[in-house]
Amino acid sequence: MSPRFHPDQTAAGDALTALMLETFRLNGRLLAAGDRLVEPVGLTSARWQVLGAIAMAGRPEPVAHIARDMGLTRQSVQRVVDVMAAEGLVAFADNPHHRRAKLVEMTVRGRAAYDAAIVRHTTWSNALADGLAEADILAALALLRAVRGRLEDAAAAVAEPPSEAATTDPSLA
Repeated sequence: MSPRFHPDQTAAGDALTALMLETFRLNGRLLAAGDRLVEPVGLTSARWQVLGAIAMAGRPEPVAHIARDMGLTRQSVQRVVDVMAAEGLVAFADNPHHRRAKLVEMTVRGRAAYDAAIVRHTTWSNALADGLAEADILAALALLRAVRGRLEDAAAAVAEPPSEAATTDPSLA
């Protein structure tokens, strides 16, 4: 492994930092490969990801929910959804729970593009996984999920307002 990223960093911290950097590189390669993979069906990686989030939800959802599930900002997903709506891949429906936050649903054209992308993805991912141990893949998946969970917990802790008791009784601080 490379030398310490910082003198105060632990060996585990160094390893995690190396994993983060490798994840950034992997993400770039995945996006480029995804663009090449789904270009013949008229998608980009970003559009494919949004269609996938809609498909995985199993029901139409507002952009904010799609963005949360993808780990992205609402604004970035909104831009992609607006383009996809203009191209007839998704449509907006009334939301009975919120007047302004429309629900996003796949159109027939969007479902056809998504299904075609999944067929291409299945062949590609099977070939990419060939020779890799399933147990290793599952261990990597578990580790990435654990790191993501810690990041989400930390973000939630920062976003939580102080409790009422903490704001009214200084002795509880």
